[in-house]
Amino acid sequence: MHQVLHAQEATVAIPETVVTTKLRPLDNITVVRNLAVDAYRGLVMLLMMGEVLQFSKVYAYFNHSLFWKILAFNQTHTEWSGCSVHDMIQPSFSFLVGVALPYSIRSRQRKGAAFPKMLAHTIWRSLLLIALGIFLRSMNSSQTYFTFEDTLTQIGLGYTFLFLLAFRPTRDQWIAFGAILFGYWLAWALYPLPGPNFNYAAVGVPADWHHLYTGFRAHWNKNSNLGQAFDLWFLNLFPREHPFLFNEGGYLTLSFIPTLGTMILGLFAGQWFVASAPKQPIRRFLTTGVILLAIGVFLHFTGICPIVKRIWTPSWTLFSGGICFLVLSAFSWIIDVKQRRGWAFPLIVVGTNSIAAYLIAHMWEEFIKSNLLINLGPKPFLLFGPGLQPLLLGASILLMYWLFLFWMYRRKIFLRI
Repeated sequence: MHQVLHAQEATVAIPETVVTTKLRPLDNITVVRNLAVDAYRGLVMLLMMGEVLQFSKVYAYFNHSLFWKILAFNQTHTEWSGCSVHDMIQPSFSFLVGVALPYSIRSRQRKGAAFPKMLAHTIWRSLLLIALGIFLRSMNSSQTYFTFEDTLTQIGLGYTFLFLLAFRPTRDQWIAFGAILFGYWLAWALYPLPGPNFNYAAVGVPADWHHLYTGFRAHWNKNSNLGQAFDLWFLNLFPREHPFLFNEGGYLTLSFIPTLGTMILGLFAGQWFVASAPKQPIRRFLTTGVILLAIGVFLHFTGICPIVKRIWTPSWTLFSGGICFLVLSAFSWIIDVKQRRGWAFPLIVVGTNSIAAYLIAHMWEEFIKSNLLINLGPKPFLLFGPGLQPLLLGASILLMYWLFLFWMYRRKIFLRI
């Protein structure tokens, strides 16, 4: 048997384009980089790093411009229900972790790793992701800030479960996916609603908040839900500067459960890639994407479950998962079917070093900004007037990010977890 597979690791990629290796159980396999997945991951990380472009500040200066208004909206998270481009960063990153897992498992099997060893490595990786997420959230605190809504932490909390599911039959994976989303929805639906005199201001909901639901959908209101009740108990088990009362953005620890659903959708995509290689399962991706989108929108507009990214409602898992499938199909069609790959190189540079990109975006902004201003002064960034200064400064920072990742790419330095 001679089979072609697209190789991916769960967090970063090996730099070689083609690797040929002998497998005991799988005979000869030619392993080819899945550049479409690398490029999609690179786009996701570039959107995250692109926060330095500060479209909101530019729009504040050009506040009558529809162009800057659209850009500013799509570089921020929606206040509650709905979706912006920025809202798709975390689900896309989580989805792509699932896509990469079948390749990661096969890579370790080729190296002769037994299941217990792979499981131990997975548990270690999960704990490291959780710890790294907590570390990044603690950088501006006087002590460790125990919080679990960071993207890396959320992935870490569900990653071992995803790994175990990858060894189950497809039928069991779909059952688990359905049980996770329905069980999570049911738990929220059964949780008692706050009384009519509930003090929303005490849980960080401003008086002019325009997103309070009524009726059945009130189960998914900000900071008056099951997830908030869990965090009020769970987060106060850890040492804190001040007792936890609420998360300002409404983000929750328990969101890792439906986020696991997003990763399972990615797992399906990865398995379909492997099963159909060397062909691309684009039609399957498109069909799945449209169905998921339709179900998510149906649940939202019927009031069964609103689409809210901040609390990762089950309908958000379906809706955002549908978008992920559609975007992945577009990248696969352009890069693998039409063989148009040159344009994707800047994205691939970022996508093959996603953990490094994530750390750079969270740790280097102020350092690079201060050095640019010290060494170049403010004048170069005022070239097109004060309104565009944040954009030019941010573009310079983003370029420095990319050049460093390019330097790592050329020297085959890939940060792994």
